[in-house]
Amino acid sequence: MDDIDTMFSHLLEEIEGMSQSLAQSEGAVTDPDTNSPGPSDIKESLKNLENFEETDSGDIRIAPCEAPPPSSETSVTSVTSETSVTSASPATLHTNTFDSVEARNGPPASKPTMLQTMIVKVWMADGSSKTLMLDRAQTVRDVLDKLFEKTYCDGAVEWSLCEINQEIHIERIFEDHEFLVDSLSSWTDGTDNTLYFMKRQQKYVMFTQPQFFYMWKRSCLKAVSKQEQQLLLKENFEGSTAVVPDLEGWLSLKDDGRKVWKPRYFVLRASGLYYVPKGKTKSSSDLACFVRFEQVNVYTTDEYKLRYRAPTDHCFVLKHPCIQKASHYVKFLCCEDEDSMLLWVNSIRIAKYGTVLYENYKAAVQRAENPPQQSTTSAVKANSQTVPSAPDLDQTEEDEAPPDFTPPPPPGYMAIL
Repeated sequence: MDDIDTMFSHLLEEIEGMSQSLAQSEGAVTDPDTNSPGPSDIKESLKNLENFEETDSGDIRIAPCEAPPPSSETSVTSVTSETSVTSASPATLHTNTFDSVEARNGPPASKPTMLQTMIVKVWMADGSSKTLMLDRAQTVRDVLDKLFEKTYCDGAVEWSLCEINQEIHIERIFEDHEFLVDSLSSWTDGTDNTLYFMKRQQKYVMFTQPQFFYMWKRSCLKAVSKQEQQLLLKENFEGSTAVVPDLEGWLSLKDDGRKVWKPRYFVLRASGLYYVPKGKTKSSSDLACFVRFEQVNVYTTDEYKLRYRAPTDHCFVLKHPCIQKASHYVKFLCCEDEDSMLLWVNSIRIAKYGTVLYENYKAAVQRAENPPQQSTTSAVKANSQTVPSAPDLDQTEEDEAPPDFTPPPPPGYMAIL
């Protein structure tokens, strides 16, 4: 035991002697004219410590710097040489130190670039398709105009671009002001969604028949004149904001994860869809928010009475565009009849888009009344009439669909009204 104590005391003396010799050698090398602190001058060291400040990230740096700052490469080398971590490799230390220095002194990291172009396949009602290259700046209205040129169909306002989700059997009409590339980019990878070009009579029914949205509480709706319709449009859409239809009534809500539907009393407001909790009244103070329209879209459905045991087939869905499968974030609602379903769906569109929807309608009407290819087509016909030619009975005309012809749907496809 005494031998061990003697050996330990000798070892401590050797370590103390080595530390003293090391301090003397550092003092000899250090230039006294420099500002670097020496271990022999405690007051100078404390004075230099006052020039240090701590950053938000926990790193320590010198605030006043008289000499020019070292380069990033020098900083990395010095920090790495002063760090003693034996469990990490030198490459790891170098990378981590460089990231911290660059995050403090270098430019901010570049954000991921958005998708600028996209090649899509648009399906027709007859099963054929058209392939288009889309630019991020193109709206749905621009894509519709391009499809009018490719398909030689009329420019009626009912023509729509629709997304159909085969997973939960829903459909949505893309609004004309939407940027199609951004909307399609929200689809998740591996989705079975398809893009269709077809006529949908309900696309602008709130402007062609506004009495059904703003006079629906009347027991019997009489036929209104064009002048009365224009007056309704002026009162509800030509102001600074659109007037949301005063809509309320009973709807059946599907339980999450079950094919059970329960009645709820819903009230439509400009900010969202609300419901009356059990035991409460219909006053505004008792209403509970069901969903807000900023981050959700409204979809129509197909055969939900058979697929989900809904009370009727007249249902609609509210969900975020990124959700492509049934979940508790998807809200399923059922109406009594088709008119009620169209009333709720299009009233929600009015609440979500407001006057922008009316501007889309006016642009579509103007496009239908003044097609851009009309002058070119007239010039071609005029040139063809200047050179008469004898009719050839054996020559058959090109089999081309007339402008107002809508091809039949493909086999097995159920059109959604």
